Amino acid sequence: MTVLKTSMRNFFAHKGRMALSAIAVLLSVAFVCGTLVFTDTMNTTFDKLFQATSSDVTVSAKGASDSGETTSDNGRPPVMPASVLGEVRGAQGVKSAEGTVFSTSVTVVDDKKDNLSPSSGAPTIVGSWNGNDARTMKITSGTAPKGADQVMVDADTADKHHLELGDELGVISAVGTHHAKISGIADFQVTNPGAAIFYLDTKTAQQTLVGRTGVYTNVNVTAASGVSDPQLKQNVRAALGTGYKVQTAKETADANQKDVEGFMNVMKYAMLGFAGIAFLVGIFLIINTFSMLVAQRTREIGLMRAIGSSRKQVNRSVLVEATLLGVFGSVLGVGAGVGLAVGLMKLMGKMGMHLSTSDLTVAWSTPVVGLLLGVVVTVLAAYLPARRAGKVSPMAALRDAGAPADAKAGRIRALVGVVLTGAGGYCLYLAAGVDKAKDGSLWLGLGVVLSLIGFVVIGPLLAGGVVRVLGAVILRIFGPVGRMAERNALRNPRRTGATGAALMIGLALVACLSVVGSSMVASATDQLDKTVGTDFIVQSDSGQLITPQAVKAVKDTPGLERVTEYKTYEGDYTTPDGKTLKDTDITAADPSYATDLRTKTVAGNLKDAYLPNSMSVHEKFAKAHGIHLGSKIKVAFKDGATANLTVRAITSSDVVIDAGAKYISIATLAKYVPADKMPLDQLVFATAKDGQQDAAYTSLKSALHDYPQYKVRDQTDYKQALKDQIGQLLNMIYGLLALAIIVAILGVVNTLALSVVERTREIGLMRAIGLSRRQLRRMIRMESVVIALFGALLGLGLGMGWGATAQKLLALEGLKVLEIPWPTLITVFLGSALVGLVAALIPAFRAGRMNVLNAIATE
Repeated sequence: MTVLKTSMRNFFAHKGRMALSAIAVLLSVAFVCGTLVFTDTMNTTFDKLFQATSSDVTVSAKGASDSGETTSDNGRPPVMPASVLGEVRGAQGVKSAEGTVFSTSVTVVDDKKDNLSPSSGAPTIVGSWNGNDARTMKITSGTAPKGADQVMVDADTADKHHLELGDELGVISAVGTHHAKISGIADFQVTNPGAAIFYLDTKTAQQTLVGRTGVYTNVNVTAASGVSDPQLKQNVRAALGTGYKVQTAKETADANQKDVEGFMNVMKYAMLGFAGIAFLVGIFLIINTFSMLVAQRTREIGLMRAIGSSRKQVNRSVLVEATLLGVFGSVLGVGAGVGLAVGLMKLMGKMGMHLSTSDLTVAWSTPVVGLLLGVVVTVLAAYLPARRAGKVSPMAALRDAGAPADAKAGRIRALVGVVLTGAGGYCLYLAAGVDKAKDGSLWLGLGVVLSLIGFVVIGPLLAGGVVRVLGAVILRIFGPVGRMAERNALRNPRRTGATGAALMIGLALVACLSVVGSSMVASATDQLDKTVGTDFIVQSDSGQLITPQAVKAVKDTPGLERVTEYKTYEGDYTTPDGKTLKDTDITAADPSYATDLRTKTVAGNLKDAYLPNSMSVHEKFAKAHGIHLGSKIKVAFKDGATANLTVRAITSSDVVIDAGAKYISIATLAKYVPADKMPLDQLVFATAKDGQQDAAYTSLKSALHDYPQYKVRDQTDYKQALKDQIGQLLNMIYGLLALAIIVAILGVVNTLALSVVERTREIGLMRAIGLSRRQLRRMIRMESVVIALFGALLGLGLGMGWGATAQKLLALEGLKVLEIPWPTLITVFLGSALVGLVAALIPAFRAGRMNVLNAIATE
């Protein structure tokens, strides 16, 4: 009880000094809890949606996925004959059944040809209005579609794009473009996570999406009273046989949820990973806080030891303070996490994914995880300072405050740091020298971890040399004030090292990812310059296949010398070594693709791969299966016949574009796959006639004006799009790393604030002998800047080493150009100096306001 009282008294006596550590715990716990609440809420939203929209039993075509996804290679949904509806209605236990048609392989445009698809990545769904949808949608304006010239739209999409009754829309599918006017607007009765939904009448939906009537994509079945869903499924399956997919409401909802969970888990664990980095950085802040508090209370602890307190009691006292700090920060962090989740939901709403706060889900495990993490991390971080406090002798009460440094411990630490850093460097060296990227990934990961830990441990040793160099370059120009700032930073290398290490971690990751991202862009750009021999690339950024109408528009564009179509399909391969490879991709293109993409071959001529019944394979595939020129590969095409194809070319595996592709001609594919099963184009390449590039570019964009889902890019546009995509990904990662950097900045602020308290008498004496307030503030700011730059130098240097090693592995996959993004790294370095200045503002201001006489009299 005495230990608890002492700990609580000390905690509340120094609550101001612990505030920034508490904020670090709060931020880290908030990020963890916010992530858990946000992802749980999204799962709840989708659960409710899928349960509400699933009929008791759903019958779909055999080619449909378990989740009911209707996309297909030919752009049309898998369908079944309308006669299935009558058979289902005749099954025992069926109360009612209704046939529906819907597709997600569509684009809807307004009268200005603007794309109405969600920008969040959610699907655009066009389907027939049916009773099942009427359960989850309420018509709030107008009427349901009743003819070919009518379409109904969901209220969220109408609000977003300012659509009104009577507005004309165009539904673009593989069949063609269907125009209709808005007859009604329907509102969701459950939360809509962002999909854009449009309804046609059944006959029009069949004709628009499939190209013929008398077919359905689904039959929604309602069970009679007292009939369970599993029993109904069994009865329906007995009536239909095995040619169809039959699922209960639970099975349909689970399959849909499984698709969503894949994305959700990636996002969840990525965000938790960044929260872990923030916790790691927060550990340095907490260690520094308690180390400095213990040092400042050396005399107090010595007196406690002199009057009978044991080492264990002193140790326990510090750990109790840490526990109080962890509990306080974690409780606030849990509350802040819920607020963060609500903020993320609002942000997603602006991006088009609507999430209702009524679905806010706070599982019991979320606050428990937050509290446990916050408390455990805080106590572990305080353990070393607590041990140090326990070692304070009673004689320390007779000395000035400040525990003497343990020289032996410092030497051991330096030795351990050098060994770990050397081991990490050697692992990175091994990673850079492997022959296969997969073999090097383990060495890279081990090298990153060991070198990071090594730099953290060796930080105090590095601080002495690096700070002196920085002082000579930056601080000496400020005269005596600069030299004092340098000496203050060198006074406690362990503290400087820990503070700099906190900033180092975040900046090392920033530098590493910057090097990797820049190298990827430079490598891909280099590959484009060397291999792409076409002027324009037509594709959809959302992954939609290119409709025949759009392809025709491209081919009809004046000023083009050639147009190349590019498709992919699947088949089962039987290779010469007797192995069968299921669902293996094959790339079908026009023969002109051999000119459009100058792929290097190691045997044969790539143009020969486009001859009838011929193909190419890449080098690694050939070696793995004993394939050489003239070898026969049996390919059983999905939904088609089986072909015996002759290998006419073996391409290099050392490429970025179309890596691993196996080529055949479209004519060969068409020979074995029925016309109604032929896949749509993924890409279309166009080459202008000599001297007509600019005119053709303008004409091509004009020709595709009616198809806004497709982008026309020349090589410059394509390179910029690639750069933008990687840049957006990096910016998102940098945004998540910002939390760790903010915590590191708090560490700098806290170190300086506690350092000012520690040096109160010294500051008073300096002021007494003539140091002005301005000079004092400048000294503290310069000290902060040099600490921040120390952390930045270590982080950027370490990150560039990681990034360069990672690029060596990428080079094995064809990304051979190493590019160091110097502008980004220099900006980060200069930004670190600014961070140091900002972090020192409050401590410098407080130091400048000290009363000189009171400061001198401080014990």
